[in-house]
Amino acid sequence: LAEKTGKVLGEFCRCYKEQYGVALFNSVRYEIEGNGGPQAQLLHRKVPLEDHVIYSGNLFQYIEENKKWRNRFCVVPHNYGLVLYENKLAYERDLPPRVLVNSAGYKILTSVDQYLELVNSSLPGMTPKSGHSPILKCPTDFPLILWHPYARHYYFCVMTGKEQEKWRAVFQDCVRHCNNGISEDSRVEAPAFTDAVRMYRQSKEQYGTWDMLCGNETQVLSNLVMEELLPELRTTIGPRLKGKAQERQRTWIQISDAVYRMVYEQTKAQYDAVMAKCEQERPQMESTIRTDMDQIITSKEHLASKIRAFVLPKAEVCVRNHVQPYISSILEALMTPTSQGFAEVREVFFKEVTDMNLNIINEGGMDKLAEYMEKLSHLAFHPVKMQSCYEKMDQLKLEGLQQRFDVSSTSVFKQRAQIHMRQQMDDAVYTFETLLHQELGKLQGKDDLCKSIQRILERVLKKYDYDSSTVRKKFFREALLQIFAPSPLWQELAKFQELIFEDFASFILVENTYEEVVLQSVMKDIMQAVKEAAVQRKHNLYRDSMVMHNSDPNLHLLGEGIPIDWGEEYSGQPEAELAADKRRRAKQVVSVIQDDEGALPYELSAKGLLQPSSPEPQE
Repeated sequence: LAEKTGKVLGEFCRCYKEQYGVALFNSVRYEIEGNGGPQAQLLHRKVPLEDHVIYSGNLFQYIEENKKWRNRFCVVPHNYGLVLYENKLAYERDLPPRVLVNSAGYKILTSVDQYLELVNSSLPGMTPKSGHSPILKCPTDFPLILWHPYARHYYFCVMTGKEQEKWRAVFQDCVRHCNNGISEDSRVEAPAFTDAVRMYRQSKEQYGTWDMLCGNETQVLSNLVMEELLPELRTTIGPRLKGKAQERQRTWIQISDAVYRMVYEQTKAQYDAVMAKCEQERPQMESTIRTDMDQIITSKEHLASKIRAFVLPKAEVCVRNHVQPYISSILEALMTPTSQGFAEVREVFFKEVTDMNLNIINEGGMDKLAEYMEKLSHLAFHPVKMQSCYEKMDQLKLEGLQQRFDVSSTSVFKQRAQIHMRQQMDDAVYTFETLLHQELGKLQGKDDLCKSIQRILERVLKKYDYDSSTVRKKFFREALLQIFAPSPLWQELAKFQELIFEDFASFILVENTYEEVVLQSVMKDIMQAVKEAAVQRKHNLYRDSMVMHNSDPNLHLLGEGIPIDWGEEYSGQPEAELAADKRRRAKQVVSVIQDDEGALPYELSAKGLLQPSSPEPQE
C-alpha cells in the first residue's frame, strides 16, 4: 500500500515541481506587468469571522462504539469544521469535543434510501436481499447523513422537517467552505498545485472536471491516490470479505476509511517535503526570472508561435465543428440560474437592510443600531438566510456534457458560483457597514439615521450590480473554458521541447504553452458569446465598454482601517458587562436551532445498525 501510494505521489511531485517554476514565472510577470482588469467597487473584508461561531444546536448522532443514538451538541466554528460535544454544558466548560469533522468531499443526504443506494454501489454484488435489515436504520423520519467515497460516514437525525432543513443548510455550507480549501491568495503554490493535479490526471487519460478536487492540498492528493487505489482494493479485498451483505458492507467502509487515513498521513509527509524543497529553491529561481524576464518571454513567444502554426489549423476546425455550435446554449444554461442566484443575493441584502431601517424607526434609533448591525455583519455566513440564493444553482442542468465534453457533473460549477455569491454578499455588507460607520458622527437623531441608511443602501446596490456583473462574466468565461478545454496531443508535442533554452526550462513547459495556444483559439468565441449575452437585459450584466468610475475615492482607504466592532462601539453597555457579553457572543453569533436537549421517541437496538468504525482523526 505504501509503495503504491509513494509511486503516485512521486509522479505527482514531479508534475508539481515543473508547475511551480511556471507559476512562479507567471506570478513575477503579473507583478511587473499588472493585469488592467476592472477595479472592484465593493470593499473586501480581510478577516470575516475571526473568533465567531456560525451555528450551534442539538441533534442526535449514531455512536458506533455502543451502537446507540445519542444527543450531541454540535458547534460550527469560523473554520466550518463540525465539532460535536457530549452536551451544551461540555462546550461551555471548554471540555474536549467528542468528534471533529472536516467535511471536504462529503455529500449531505437526507434520505436513508439515498444512502443505501450509494453504499450498495460501493461494492458490486453486495446488495442485501429483500427482507434483510439494511446497513442503517434511523429512529426518526429526518436523517442527515454525511457520505464520503473513501472516508468514514457520519449519521445524524433530528425530530422535525424544519430542523432537518436548517441543519442541511448548515452542513452544506460546511461542505462548500471546506471543499474550497486551497487558498486563492497564493499566486504561486495554488496554481502550481491545481495545474499539477490536472496535468497528472491528463497523463492518466482523465480529462475534464473532477468532483474530488475538494479540501486542502493534502486532502485533494489523498483523493487522487484513492482514485487509483480503490478499484484495485475492491478487486483484491472484495471477494474475500465474509458474512452477510450488511456485514461485508460495514467491513468495507471500515477498510476504506483505514486506508484513507494511512494514505492521508503518507501524503502529508511527502507533499510537505516537496513544498519545503520548492520554497528553498524559490529565491534563486526568482532571481533568474527577474534578471532574464525579457529573454524568457521572447523564448516562450517563439515556442508559442511554432506550436500555433502546428496546432491552429486543427484547432480551428475542432472549434468550428465541436465548440461553436454549443457555446450559446451552454452559456444560457449557466447564466440563468447563476444570475437568479446573484439577484437573490441582492434581494436578501436589500430586505435585511430595509427591515433593519424599519425596526430603527419603530424601536428606538441608535440604541438598537449596534444589535442590528452585529447581525447584519454576519449575513453572508448565515446558512439559512443564504440558502434561497444557493438553491437557485440547483436548477443548473448541462445536458449531454458527459458524453460530449467529459464533464462528470455540474457540482464544480454550482459550488464555484455559490462561493462567489457568499463573497459578493459579504463585500456588499462590509461596504455598507464602512460607509454607515463613517456617517455616524455627523448624524442627529433617528430620522437622520434612517435617511442615511437608505441613501447608503442605494449607493451599495449600484456598486453590487457592477461587481456582480464583473464576477459573473469572469465565472462564465472560466466555466466555458473548463468545459471546452480539449485533450492534449501529448505524443505530438515532444518535438517542441528542443525549442526551449535549457536555462529557461524550469519556467516554460511545452504542455502549458500548448494549452494556452489552444485555449486562446477557443477564448475568442467564448468572449464574443459572453459579450452578446451582456446585451440581454434579463441577465443584468454590464457591457464590457461600461466602466464605473470610482465615486468613492477614499472608500478603499476606509476598508484598510481597524475592523468595526458594533457591539463594543455603540452598545452603550458598561465595560464589565461588555466583556462578558463579548465572550458570550464569541460562543454563539447567528442563532441556535434547538436549544433544549431532547430524547428520541424510542431507541434502536444495535441489531441492524452500523458496527463500530475506526476512531476519527483530530483534523
